[in-house]
Amino acid sequence: MTEFKIKKVTLDDIDQLQKIGRQTFYETFSAGNTEENMTKYLNEGFSIDKLTTELNDKNAEFYFATHNDNVIGYLKLNFGKSQTELQDDKGLEIERIYVLKNFHGKSVGQLLYDKAIEVARQKNSDFVWLGVWEENPRAINFYKKNGFVEFDKHIFKLGNDEQTDIMMKLKLK
Repeated sequence: MTEFKIKKVTLDDIDQLQKIGRQTFYETFSAGNTEENMTKYLNEGFSIDKLTTELNDKNAEFYFATHNDNVIGYLKLNFGKSQTELQDDKGLEIERIYVLKNFHGKSVGQLLYDKAIEVARQKNSDFVWLGVWEENPRAINFYKKNGFVEFDKHIFKLGNDEQTDIMMKLKLK
């Protein structure tokens, strides 16, 4: 039986976080975006400075999914003022769930998602929300399967390309 584990990310893990962040984002979105926009986003969004700030934020948490002590995916959660948009104290944002392509279909994303819901319940959140690229049907279907419904849209900037994200919400109470 293949065993996957969830581990909270600390500042000591920053190099692994940068590596998994860049790799999974590239695997997920490179086919639908220019190399120039991808490079710009990967350099800015996953810089050591930005990740250090995020890891030091008391209203954000990262978790790794591991397999045989190798990092194969990760989760980023935001609460309170660290949420990218809603910033509702009763909400929890799943900003990122990414898994290496080799591990797609092995329930790793579901494991990370379950961790997000566990944290939301511990924090007594009324709802969980997220934004997902409108051209990522795999992710949209994953969230719908888990009970999320669309409630709005927003713009996500990748390099100089403005893309539309579907905002989705799951009520817990």
